[in-house]
Amino acid sequence: MTRIAGQRILVVDDNIDAAESLGALLRCLGADVSTAYNGAAALESMTTCPPAVLVFDIGMPGMDGYELARRTRATPEGDEILLIALTGWGDDEERRRAAGIDHHLVKPVDLGVIESLLASRRAAPAAGGAL
Repeated sequence: MTRIAGQRILVVDDNIDAAESLGALLRCLGADVSTAYNGAAALESMTTCPPAVLVFDIGMPGMDGYELARRTRATPEGDEILLIALTGWGDDEERRRAAGIDHHLVKPVDLGVIESLLASRRAAPAAGGAL
């Protein structure tokens, strides 16, 4: 069993291949992963099954990752969800704008880095129930 086995993770990216690829890798590590391809779909998914972790792209059309993070934090479970932004935007200004986001990683990201962040969260139960 891996260090992230059983964690509920929602991966959100408008690049379907990127979302599905990351989801598949996280599933191989034992995580319970679902995917969404825009912010609205992610928020809808969270109403029925809040994740412990939200991994999302910043540069999405419509609702960008910053708005998704703000709306996630505004939900009753929002403070319990680990927010990890994966983005190609890595300058200092973008990092400052990331208020409310727990980790802001610049693409391409080593899977080991994500796994370490998730493993550090392992002891915390998912919003709405135990893992």
